[in-house]
Amino acid sequence: MAAEVISPSEPDFFGPPPLIAGEDPAAYAALRHRVADAVRPKDILEEIWLRDVVDLTWDVFRLRRLKAHLLRAAAHEGVRIVLAPLVRDKEYRGKGSGAEELSQRWARGDENAVEEVNDHLAAAGLTMDAVTAQTFAAKLDEVERIDRMIASAEARRNLVLREVERHRETLATTLRRATEEAEDAEFEEIAAVGADAPAQ
Repeated sequence: MAAEVISPSEPDFFGPPPLIAGEDPAAYAALRHRVADAVRPKDILEEIWLRDVVDLTWDVFRLRRLKAHLLRAAAHEGVRIVLAPLVRDKEYRGKGSGAEELSQRWARGDENAVEEVNDHLAAAGLTMDAVTAQTFAAKLDEVERIDRMIASAEARRNLVLREVERHRETLATTLRRATEEAEDAEFEEIAAVGADAPAQ
């Protein structure tokens, strides 16, 4: 009995998704599925472009998340900056270096520190918006860099989508021309047969 020949499976040209620690493979797969439904690739070039669009869109989402996490993680810096003129060491119950120490405790989620920060802000007629503004100002260089990276990824993604559109227009034009040529050839063949037919 002859040995069964097993054809190799089609290779995965694209490799695993470009995820980093903490990212959800199911979310990436869902994005890829939805983009594929919208684009419906018709050949290998469009499959490559589809992967590019998905990866660049994922990059945009990732960068937006990272920007939000950066600002959240640095919020204690904003607290310290806002509290610096409001909290004097000598008034600070002997617990360290005033605004610095209070902002560290606030960052750890110390309920007393949270209450104290809110009290200081309220007494000065401020809200957490002031903290957010100071945090943003402290991280402005990083935020601007992230925003430039987001804009770059979006521009590259849009360029890929335009390539898909151009590819499809070219393909449609080629198919239309081929169809017209085939119709013309068929018409000429029918006309020639009709001309060769004997007169009745």
